[in-house]
Amino acid sequence: MVGPQLAEARDNPVQLFRQWFTEAEKSEPQDHNAMTLATADKNGIPSARIVLLKDVDERGFVFFTNLRSRKGCELRENPYAALILHWKTLKRQVRIEGVVKPVTIREADDYFQSRPRQSQLGAWASKQSEPLRDQLELARRVSKYSAKYSTEQIPRPEFWSGLRLFPNKIEFWKEENFRLHDRTLYTRDGQEWSKNKLFP
Repeated sequence: MVGPQLAEARDNPVQLFRQWFTEAEKSEPQDHNAMTLATADKNGIPSARIVLLKDVDERGFVFFTNLRSRKGCELRENPYAALILHWKTLKRQVRIEGVVKPVTIREADDYFQSRPRQSQLGAWASKQSEPLRDQLELARRVSKYSAKYSTEQIPRPEFWSGLRLFPNKIEFWKEENFRLHDRTLYTRDGQEWSKNKLFP
C-alpha cells in the first residue's frame, strides 16, 4: 500500500523532485545541485551551460547569475528555457521547461549576503561573458573591489540577481535494463498538473 505522502508526491512533480533531490544529495559525490541551463536568443540560436540550483518551491527553480552575461541577455530576449539535472549514481535525470522571471529584490539581497565574501567580490569583479585580456586583469579587479569594500558590507550589484524558472513541463527519467527506461511527464495547465507515461 502506498503511503499518503508518497502518493501525494507522485501527483505533485515539485514534491517528487524534492524527494529525488534529497536522495541525490546523499549519493552524489559533488554538486548534486548542478544543472544544465539551455537558453536561446531572439533568433532561436541555442546555448547551454551548467549552473547551480539554489532554491526550489511550488513557484519554480532558482539560480543566480550576472544579468549582463550571455544567459542573462538571452533570457531577456527570449524568457523560455530548459533545465536538466542528471544524477549518475541514481541513474536518474529530470528535465524541466518553462518561463524564466526575476526573483524578488529581497530574495536576491538575502542570497547575495549569504555568499562568502570572496564570492561577493567576484560578482563585482567579473564582467561575465565579456572578453578578458588575461587572469591578471581579473585579479586587479578583485583587488579593486576588495579595497573599495574593505571596511563595509558588500552590496549586491544591480546587475547580479536571481532568476526563477516557472515550470510548465517536468519529466522524470529512470534508467532501466535494455534501454526500456521509465519516463513520466507532468504538464501544467494553470495550477493543475497532468501526468502521462512516455515511451523510452
